[in-house]
Amino acid sequence: MTPPAADIALLTEHRYEASTAAPDDWYLGNILEDDQLLIDALGAHGLSAIRVDWSRSDVDWSRYRCAVFRTTWDYFDRFDEFTAWLGRVEGATALCNCASIVRWNMDKHYLADLEAKDIPIVASRFVERGSAEPLAELLAASGWKEAVIKPCVSGSARHTYRVNRANSAELEPIVRRLLATESIILQPFVEEIVRGGEDTLMVLNGRYTHAVRKTAKSGDFRVQVDHGGTVHDLTPTAEQIELAERTMAVCRPLPAYGRVDMVRDNEGRLAVMELELIEPELWLRHHPPAAKELAAAIAENIVLK
Repeated sequence: MTPPAADIALLTEHRYEASTAAPDDWYLGNILEDDQLLIDALGAHGLSAIRVDWSRSDVDWSRYRCAVFRTTWDYFDRFDEFTAWLGRVEGATALCNCASIVRWNMDKHYLADLEAKDIPIVASRFVERGSAEPLAELLAASGWKEAVIKPCVSGSARHTYRVNRANSAELEPIVRRLLATESIILQPFVEEIVRGGEDTLMVLNGRYTHAVRKTAKSGDFRVQVDHGGTVHDLTPTAEQIELAERTMAVCRPLPAYGRVDMVRDNEGRLAVMELELIEPELWLRHHPPAAKELAAAIAENIVLK
C-alpha cells in the first residue's frame, strides 16, 4: 500500500517501518517512542508526519514538503542504492539534513576536513582503496601500540576491529578484502573508551540540547547497544558543550540536527570521535523537550526552502 500523504516523511528502513512493537522488542519500541515525540512536536507547528521506508519503490516523494533522515540504519550496507536514491529524491522534496551535508558525512574522510578547521579529532590515518601495505606495517608506521580499524563508510561498528601486533596477521585477510572495494580509517585505540565510555552531545539548530554517555559491555570496546553497550544520561562540561557547538558551526551548510561523539584521547585532550549528521540516534526519549527543538529546526528548514 502506498504511504499516505503528509507534510513530513520521517525516513526509516524496512526493518523498522512497523508502527507498533512487540512487548519484547525494546529496540523498535525506542525508535517508535522517539519518532512519536517528534511527530507530536511537529503537530504543534501544524505539520503532519509519517514514517516511511526510504527504499520503497511506490513512494512519490514530491508529495512531502520535507523528508527527514531518522533511522535509515542500512544505508552503509546499501551504499550504491542509497546514493542513487539520494540523487533522485533531492530534486523531488526538501531533505533534512540536506543532501550535500549527507554526502559529506557518509565518508569518514570528513574528519580530515574538521581537523583542517581546527576541530580536535581523534588521530586518524586513512588507508585508501587498493592499498597493498600490510596491516602490521601500517600499525608500525603509526607508532601506536594498539589501534582500531573500520571502513570509511560504516555504522553500528560494521567491520570495526581492535588491532595490535599480536593479532594483525589474523586480521590481515579481512583488511585485504575491505581494501579491495573501499577505504579504511586507522585510529589509535583510546583507553578512555573502556574506562569511562564515549560522550555524545546532541546539537539542534546549532545549539546543545542534551547528552548521553555510551559505555561498552565488559570485555568489549564497542559502545553501540547492538553490541551490548548501555546508554546513560550525562551532564556535560562547558568544554564539551563548546566543542560540540563549534564542531557543528564549521559545517556548511549548518545542519539542522546532529550529534557530536567525543572522548578524551590518550594524551588527555578532548577530541571528536564521530560527527553524526545523517541518521543519528538522538535519544529524544531521554530529554523530550529536545523534540520541540528538532521540530522547530525542521519547520525552519521548510520555510527556508
